[in-house]
Formats: sequence, C-alpha cells, structure tokens
Amino acid sequence: MKLSNRILSYQYSPIRKLSPVSDKVEESGVIVYHLNIGQPDIKTPIEAIEAIRAYDKDIICYGDSAGHLKLRKSLVDYYKKYDVEVKPEEIVITTGGSEALLFIFQTLCDEGSETIIPEPYYTNVSTFAKMAQTELVPISSSLEKNFSLPGWKELEKKITDKTRAILLCNPNNPTGYVYSKEELKGILEFCKAHKLFIIVDEVYREFCYDSEKFISILSFKGYEDICVCVDSFSKRFSMCGARVGALVSKNPEIISNVMKLAQARLCPPDIEQIAANAALQAPRSYMENVKKEYQKRRDFILEALNKIPGVKCNCPKGAFYLVAQLPVEDAEDFSLFLLRDFKYKNQTVMLAPAAGFYATEGMGKNQVRIAYVLNINDLKNAMDCLERGLKAYKEK
Repeated sequence: MKLSNRILSYQYSPIRKLSPVSDKVEESGVIVYHLNIGQPDIKTPIEAIEAIRAYDKDIICYGDSAGHLKLRKSLVDYYKKYDVEVKPEEIVITTGGSEALLFIFQTLCDEGSETIIPEPYYTNVSTFAKMAQTELVPISSSLEKNFSLPGWKELEKKITDKTRAILLCNPNNPTGYVYSKEELKGILEFCKAHKLFIIVDEVYREFCYDSEKFISILSFKGYEDICVCVDSFSKRFSMCGARVGALVSKNPEIISNVMKLAQARLCPPDIEQIAANAALQAPRSYMENVKKEYQKRRDFILEALNKIPGVKCNCPKGAFYLVAQLPVEDAEDFSLFLLRDFKYKNQTVMLAPAAGFYATEGMGKNQVRIAYVLNINDLKNAMDCLERGLKAYKEK
C-alpha cells in the first residue's frame, strides 16, 4: 500500500513540526515559552465572547456559503477606514485566511502554473500552493536589507508564460516588512503590464509601527480586475481558534468562481461568524491598546536580541514577527536541543526554524522566526533561555 505522491511531497509546518517534542517536555513539568507560533496572549474582545455566550438558537444550521450577510456588511464599514470601497457581494467569508489562500490559488492557477512570492514567506502557503498544483517561484529578500524587495529587473527575470500571479503579505509574516504606497503602486503597474493577478495577505494590517502606514491593495483605483485581498480575524482580534477569514475582490468573475468552492464546503462556521461580527463592534481603543502593546514587545525583544552575542535580526515595522539569524549552522538542530536537552530554572523556549519559510534550498538554515506574542515578563524569560541555550549548545 502506498500513499499519494502528492501528500508525500508536502512539508510539515516548521511552526508546529516540533510540537510533539514540546508536548512531552511540558508534560514533564518544564515551562516552554512558545515563540514559534503567532498565538497572542492578548484577550479576545469581550464583545465577541459575550456574543458567543448569548447564542440562543435551538439548531446550529447551515448558513450562506458566502458567509453571514450581517458580517459582510460590517466588513464593508470596516474597510472604509482604509479607503477601500467594497460591496457585501465582493466579500466571501472563509474558514480562516488559510482557506481564502487555498480558494484563490485554486481559482487563479492551473496545474503547472507559477506564482511569484518573496521569500521568506508564511510557510503554510507552500502546502496551499501544492494543493492547487501551482508552483511557488521565490524572489529572495535578505535580512541585511531588512527583507525589502529586490529591483524590478530581478522580478522581471521570474516571469514566464506560466506565471499567473504575485503573492505578497503586507505587513509581512515572517519578516514584519511593510510595503509603501509607492512600492504597491509599482507592483500593480508591473502586474498590469504582465497581465498578472496580485494577491495580498493583509491579515496584520492593524499592526504597523513607527512611521509606517498600512495601505490596502484594494484602495488603488484602476486595478480592480487584478486585485485580491486575503483577510482574517485570527490575529487582529486574538481569535485564532475561531477560524474566520475573508477573500475580497472587486472582480466579479473571481468572486463568482470562488463561490463554487465556497458552496462545495457548504458554509463557514456559524457561531464564530457571530463572534467575528461582534468583534468588529469593539471600541477603537481595543485595537489602539493592542497595537501599543505589540510595539512595546517589539522594542523589548529587539533590544534583548541585539545584546546576545552573534545574533542578528531585522527591525520589523509591522505584524508581530521577526527573523533572527543565530550563531549556529542548523537552527532546527538548535531548536530541538532547546527542547530536548536544555532548561534554565525549569524553563526553555520553542522557536520556528526558518528554513521552511524559504523555497530556495539552503536558505534560512541558521535563522528562526520569532513571534513576539507573549507578555514582556515571558519574553524576558524566553530571551534568558535563548542566550543561555546558545552558550550551552556551543559547549556541548
């Protein structure tokens, strides 16, 4: 008996790959600080929790395949804050942003087609692309240049007759890079000239720091037919387990065909959509306070990492991740060492090896993605473990 070649070609997520090891360590009583996964410790808006508690239906029924109309109308109002004018029928609610990415790959890409993506990228995109049988074509960015895109000539080299789309994440997971208005306009012009779609994952739009300003790809006029936005409630409202996302496009042909997939999976979760709609009614102060907290955490972890000998990292301008280069040859081996063979004051730290965030073989081997989603005290303990762990690893 043999499994499919398709499933055997998929990779395990480097974010969760080491979880079985971590689970055993935690069962033994060791405290593990999870910097591997973007699971915020910030409370979900009380409005969302109360909406779940107030759910009074006798039957949890199938809903609209496009998602609750009430939720889509609330998103219309929400997007106006970002100079985006859309209609409810231009929004499809999905089971998390992950389903939105899978749906758009399956809608735009044929078997053997290509999608250009800056690397490092959100690792699970690799699996979604394989499920849709499209090839990811990486264009490399570097820590030394803070993960900015290379020039247009480099992008031009990646274009073939198989290219269908360019996929960006803005602000970026895992690097925290934020695209400027000028960069986005240039990419739109590039896509229009080459007859390509542009897909932008805007899940972290609320989290931009310093002087950076988020600009939605949907806010540009004249490019409506080529633009797709992927969105999610997971990180913005600390609702990762609710699995509510959205796919947004003003191209009616895209939405019409996405609905074939939406109808095949019947409908997104019912109670979670009610919670998501309630979260959108939370006062603006909720998001302002969350953003301030993440900026404090970013500032703390940058200072802490820069004090550790041999560690290099970028300065993220958005989201709540950064990529750190460690003074080791194999970051995955080191991450396993931290879990299996090291503890300080009965504590250790779990990291996400960054090689799985790259498509180019050999890149990211000595890097990790760090999610600064824990409170300052936990981050301090995690950084103490990391510094001492690096020293112990070199001495073993």
